Amino acid sequence: MELMGRASTTDRPSFVGDETVLGPLQVIRRRPDRDLVAAEQAAAAFLAALGVDLDAAGLAETPGRMARAYAELLTPREFRLTTFDNDEGYDELVVARGIPIRSVCEHHLLPFIGVAHVGYLPGERILGLSKLARVAELFAHGPQVQERLTKQIADWLTAHLRPRGVGVVVEAQHLCMTLRGVQAVGATTVTSTLLGALRDDSRSRAEFFTLTGVGARA
Repeated sequence: MELMGRASTTDRPSFVGDETVLGPLQVIRRRPDRDLVAAEQAAAAFLAALGVDLDAAGLAETPGRMARAYAELLTPREFRLTTFDNDEGYDELVVARGIPIRSVCEHHLLPFIGVAHVGYLPGERILGLSKLARVAELFAHGPQVQERLTKQIADWLTAHLRPRGVGVVVEAQHLCMTLRGVQAVGATTVTSTLLGALRDDSRSRAEFFTLTGVGARA
């Protein structure tokens, strides 16, 4: 996966006296061009190969719907990473709990659906609250495994926000596990990544898990 930042003319650094003021970062996930026509043709061939009668009532438009649905699942939205000076010196946890996520298992291309709990201990900057959900969405879109998704969110926030600590917990149900194979209906997979003070300090770690609700269920 390749990520890039793009700044418009209004987003570039401006200079006030001797102070440099940084504007928001435009976050883009670089991806190959999509060809929905080819995807629809491939979906039709795939379904026909599995014996699905595409001439049946209600199925004629299914390949197109299938192509558009997967395009939506695999394509993240761009967003602006807005941070602010931590003028008040806030040094307690900031946690966004229960962020909805939807992704696609890279092994079977079946969805997995759940929630992410994302928190950080601020340093010199604090983050616009909606951006925690945006970052989770950024990495959830595309073929994924839950372990990688969890770590990518934490690593990206650490690199771009430079907080004193970051914690991410993802809880999800995988259709590749519930609809096929073992058919473990209702099973939930939980993954976590802790960095900085949330990994090294036991009290901060315990507080994070309590605030996310994970510790209460353990």
